[in-house]
Parts: sequence; structure tokens; C-alpha cells
Amino acid sequence: MPAPLRVIIEETPASGAVNMAVDEVLLESALADGRPTLRWYQWEEPTLSLGHFQADDDSTIDARFSGLPRVRRLSGGGAILHDREWTYSIALGPQHPLSEAPRQLYLQVHQTVVEVLQRFQISASLRGQADRALDHHFLCFSRGDANDVVVGQNKVLGSAQRRRHGGVLQHGALLIKASEHAPEFPGVFDFGPIEEKNGGLFDNLTQRVADELDNSWQAGQLNDSELHRSRMLASEKYSDASAGSIPIPD
Repeated sequence: MPAPLRVIIEETPASGAVNMAVDEVLLESALADGRPTLRWYQWEEPTLSLGHFQADDDSTIDARFSGLPRVRRLSGGGAILHDREWTYSIALGPQHPLSEAPRQLYLQVHQTVVEVLQRFQISASLRGQADRALDHHFLCFSRGDANDVVVGQNKVLGSAQRRRHGGVLQHGALLIKASEHAPEFPGVFDFGPIEEKNGGLFDNLTQRVADELDNSWQAGQLNDSELHRSRMLASEKYSDASAGSIPIPD
């Protein structure tokens, strides 16, 4: 019998290095013992995360981001300015059915988010058709994937994946409010007042996404081994110095 989904809700915002290290550790755990995990987290300060294959080159990075901390994600895609958002990650081992259907994992999570936002009177939808003319943009939220969650023409949720040894790590950012560092990207609360009902928007999102993945999910936290490993990775792999122009090897 497969292990139930572990749901971790981080109450304390963390640095980019810690957040990316924990996501990688959760993928390692899923590969080692098959335990799937859904994690929700926040960032302690505005941080620019680079896609795994993007260059950390000041000549390609908007000057308004030049003084912000940077970290390199394990996943690909465009850079993300993490600020006023809710971030999630999902780590699945190779035995999980959705590990064999990565596009379906995108679709299930994003469609669930659309349904929850609509219940809160936010006119969200999937983009439906990719706009490949935008693929060259440096920032993820300037690009246009078919499975993006949009409100009108504004992208409010984008996700990226990394596959390893048959497992998959997917993480994504749901914009809540526009950041002063990137005001051109509004968040869901910028489209009008949201009635807080049935525990509020965040509680509904966490519950529904978890149920979509496994309705027998259990609340949990990192174990001691995962905490130790994540601290090591945060220091040795995901520190500012390690976010160089050459992608970090696995």
C-alpha cells in the first residue's frame, strides 16, 4: 500500500537557499522511500530564483533586481521574483502514477487552483493555448504556457518541474499581491476584495490541492534527517556563492 501524502505547511518564511534545499530533500525522500509530499512555504525577503539552466549574468537581469538575493532552482523555466506569494512544491517517487504523467500533474494542480479561485469570485482560468513568442522572456510570469493560471491576461500561477530517476519535483508560485519590485504582475488579491469564508482562501487551496493528490493525506513535517540534509544543501549548494553562471550539478 503506497504511503499517504504528507502535507507540510511552513509557518515561518525562509531564505531562498533554505526553501530550495528543502524542496530537493523532499525529492530525495520520495525517491528513497516513496513518500509523496506537498509543501506550502513563503520567503523571508524578496528573492529572485533562476531556472536551472538560466545564466546568473547581470547583463541579462533587469537592473531593478540587481540588489536582491538570488538562488538557483532545481527546476527549469524562467526566473521568478518571489515576494508576495504562496509557493508550493510536490515531490513524488517513481512509483506514483503522476510521476509518469508530468503534464497531468501540472493540469491537476492548476485546474484545482482555478476551481478554488472561482469559488472566491476570482475569474481565473487556464490560459488554454501556449504563446511561444514569449518563451524568450527572462521572467517566468512574462511567459505563456497553456497550463498557466490566468485572470484575464494576467498570469497568477506558474509551475516548473524537475525529473530525477523516475521521480518528479514540481513547484510553483501563486501571486497574492503585486510586488513593488515587479508591479506589472498583479496577484489574486489585486483583482478585488475576496470574501474570507470556510477558513479562507489559503485553507481552501491547501485542502483541495491535497485532496486532489490523495484524499487520505496527513499533516506532517520534516524529520531530523531531512532537516540535517536541507541545512547542508542550503549552505553548500544553494548559498549565494553557488548560484553561479554554470547550472548546479545534481
